[in-house]
Amino acid sequence: MRSTMQNVPLLTSRLIEYAGTVYPGSEVVTWGADGPRRSSFTDVAKDCRRLANALRTLGVDGDQRIGTFMWNNEEHLELYLGVPAAGAVLHTINIRLFPQQLVYVVNHAEDHVVFVDNSLAQPFAALLDHAPLVQHVVVNGPVPDEVTRALAGGGKRQVHDYRTLLDAQPDTFAWPELDENDGALMCYTSGTTGNPKGVVYSHRSNLLHATFCAGSNALSLNQNARALSIVPLFHANAWGLPYAAMLSGASLVMPDRFLQAEPLVTMIEAEKVTCGGAVPTIMTGVLEYLDAHPEADVSSLGEVIIGGSACPPALMHAFHDRYGVTILHGWGMTETSPLGTVAIAPVGTQGEEYWRYRHSQGRLALHVETRLVGPDGSEQPWDDEAVGEIEVRGPWITGSYYREEDPEKFDDGWLRTGDIGSLTPDGYLTVTDRAKDVIKSGGEWISSIDLENALMGHPAVHEASVVGVPDDKWGERPLAVVVLGEGAVPDVEELRAYLQTRVARWQVPERWAFVTEVPKTSVGKFDKKVLRAAYADGALTVEQPVTTP
Repeated sequence: MRSTMQNVPLLTSRLIEYAGTVYPGSEVVTWGADGPRRSSFTDVAKDCRRLANALRTLGVDGDQRIGTFMWNNEEHLELYLGVPAAGAVLHTINIRLFPQQLVYVVNHAEDHVVFVDNSLAQPFAALLDHAPLVQHVVVNGPVPDEVTRALAGGGKRQVHDYRTLLDAQPDTFAWPELDENDGALMCYTSGTTGNPKGVVYSHRSNLLHATFCAGSNALSLNQNARALSIVPLFHANAWGLPYAAMLSGASLVMPDRFLQAEPLVTMIEAEKVTCGGAVPTIMTGVLEYLDAHPEADVSSLGEVIIGGSACPPALMHAFHDRYGVTILHGWGMTETSPLGTVAIAPVGTQGEEYWRYRHSQGRLALHVETRLVGPDGSEQPWDDEAVGEIEVRGPWITGSYYREEDPEKFDDGWLRTGDIGSLTPDGYLTVTDRAKDVIKSGGEWISSIDLENALMGHPAVHEASVVGVPDDKWGERPLAVVVLGEGAVPDVEELRAYLQTRVARWQVPERWAFVTEVPKTSVGKFDKKVLRAAYADGALTVEQPVTTP
């Protein structure tokens, strides 16, 4: 027997029409040098239709790739919605990639049109001579004539102004009937080793993912929420926030290029932000600013989901205890759309049990089927003790990379995440490390994440990254690379003593380096390959007050 349900495809265009009709009071707020500018969801929907008409005038009549080189703002959101709805594929370009990687992804995706913010137009122009497939560049905001000429490349490309282009179009458009499994957006991995790899999300996968993101087991969004989208729209599908907001009617506050702690706190206070998404480094800066400015009022802020890398428990506790803000762990990756878990503690838990759930990466979403695979290939039990590589599959999990074979990444229909972790019987995931970062010392594993989290609980430590380095006796031992807080004095013995009360004594590092900044990847994670190379090259000043155990 087949169901009697109608077979209506899940499409981006439905989000546009729904949000623009039923949530006229919800708005998109874009921060600027002169303060905020606002547009209602109804106005955003009209601009999405104008955008679709404009794309047709630029020759976009199928699934051509449309690149964006932009900050988080209203125009970028309109592209997020309108490009896939028109039948094309949006390619969000990570502005923090190296120039060679930027050229690679633009060419590999075969971008036909690229939209660029005016503040990014000049550096982007320098790349275009190496991107021959780009035929049109649309600039969001005014730029000097010399930048326009550079973008045009002597007539190789046509350059347009975003607002002028849209204002010339009608605000009605007949959205095409698409297959819900067609490509809608594509995002490339950060490319920490080798070239970035392309992941293509479908209309169906994005809408299913957005439903989870908006729900009570994730961000709990509704029409009264005001979400601050700090996580870049070019980073891992923006964690689903753009679509989840339109689905739920939550107003979006977009920080554009103003990502420093002071303007972010100003936005939270002025716009009465209730929730948001960010990486740990951003929220560390916000916490430091709040501690130094007790007059700041962030009482409207309830929850912030943190991902990209593990959130130090000390950061969670500081926000909870001092400002009443719940920092939610989320876990995922570009390949998983990205959210796979969110760490909301079960009702009724308190004390150590409550925080045990909160410190984990969270409970698995319905559509993220998961297994743990041990080193011998056997599936490990969900007993909160057994550890293995996390493998996942589901309707918003990629099954391949765009135009690239990577059989080692996929295991009989499962995505091998490269994360090592454990699962509780009730489905809470704890990531202990990346497979490439776990420290293998004398036949035992040491979690670099556990050491980092413990170190960052010390009041003198601003940041800490731990990597495995060669050791004659044990094969590998941990090296702690530490950024101290302002005015703090390096004291290895004090830090070692502090760690010995929090991790097994044999895991405490013998090697220490103090730096002014930990290098980070294009998505804000600690760049451990750079640290390992710096150690190997002798570029780090390393203190080793004790011998290996």
